[in-house]
Amino acid sequence: MKILMTGSSGFIGSHLSERLKNHEVHHLKSDLLDHQSVAGEVLLVKPDIIVHLAARTEVEQSFYEQITFSEINYVGTVNLIETAAKVKNLRNFVFASTMEVYGWQPISDEIEEHGTPKQSIAFDENTVPNPNAPYAVAKYGCEKYLEYAHRCYDFPFTALRQTNCYGRKDNEFFVTEQIINQMLTNPDKCNLGYAEPYRNFIFVDDMLDAWETVINNPDKCNDGSIFTIGPDNPIKIRDYAELIAKKLDWKGTINWDTKLFRAGEIYWLNSNNTLIKKKLGWEPKVTLDEGLDKTIEIWKAIV
Repeated sequence: MKILMTGSSGFIGSHLSERLKNHEVHHLKSDLLDHQSVAGEVLLVKPDIIVHLAARTEVEQSFYEQITFSEINYVGTVNLIETAAKVKNLRNFVFASTMEVYGWQPISDEIEEHGTPKQSIAFDENTVPNPNAPYAVAKYGCEKYLEYAHRCYDFPFTALRQTNCYGRKDNEFFVTEQIINQMLTNPDKCNLGYAEPYRNFIFVDDMLDAWETVINNPDKCNDGSIFTIGPDNPIKIRDYAELIAKKLDWKGTINWDTKLFRAGEIYWLNSNNTLIKKKLGWEPKVTLDEGLDKTIEIWKAIV
């Protein structure tokens, strides 16, 4: 198949490009806000599949650059969708969304203040999103625009609501790699932010398998499917850091700074991947222990 990819220089995009070598992969070079340039490039390639990964993803920073995030993440996506709609025989538009769209779920018999559940629950495609960060609002807006395009002119798309992905070898600004890097380079202390939120984490190989499965099966999921991508194993950030410390046999002190509480912090995120398992047979294979061991070995070779 002929695939046009945005964001191919990013973490997922660079790895995914390697996975798709059996396809004819083109990398969008145009500025997504330049509608004319995007249109010219897309209509020249005439792709079978468009994989849209390009975005600003720093959730906290989105509170300070609302207009920039809205322009790049929402307007840029609308530009791409409207051009893609003109491509004859487009088989699928695969969009990188986020579990951040779930936000704080309304307080109920199951949900306490700040969206923390009274018992473990997992969010799926039937959970009504309630985004509370500009980044998540823009991503959810893109999902709604895709639904509009699908409803009004049968535009084919699949959206992947992704959870926290780890296994990076070149970026210590994400929580897993930040913890590992600090503990490997400083035997005495590790400075981290808020300890109480729950998250689930997916190893990069599993995330790439999900993307590859969706891309290779367009006719099974181009009906506007929205998939939640991640394992059902939430862990508190405090426990996560302590687990990594145990694996590294690190004896220092973790300094938790409540002042680093992130604006719009979501206390609970947990994914239910039943739909993608049912439709495409995908589910995570790498356990948290296995993934952390692999990531630690990567970073031991670097630092």
